Amino acid sequence: MQAVSKAHSIKEFARHDKDTGSPDVQVALLTRRINHLTEHLKANSKDFSSRRGLLMLVSKRRRLLDYLVSVDGDRYTSVAKKLGLRK
Repeated sequence: MQAVSKAHSIKEFARHDKDTGSPDVQVALLTRRINHLTEHLKANSKDFSSRRGLLMLVSKRRRLLDYLVSVDGDRYTSVAKKLGLRK
């Protein structure tokens, strides 16, 4: 199931047919992992290793989003809107 939704995320945010590494796709994949870890930590509140990993993923996503803003603000807004990151 995860592979299917990962492929779906890649297909949805890809800029061209063979795109798997653009910032848009990376942010989408990081958001999937962040959401998964958030659910895990709700059930396992003392899992500090996963919490550290979650914080690192959040900061990596933040850096990619900052890069998107500096390169193309419209792409940033569309990605953030699709993922529900900004209200």
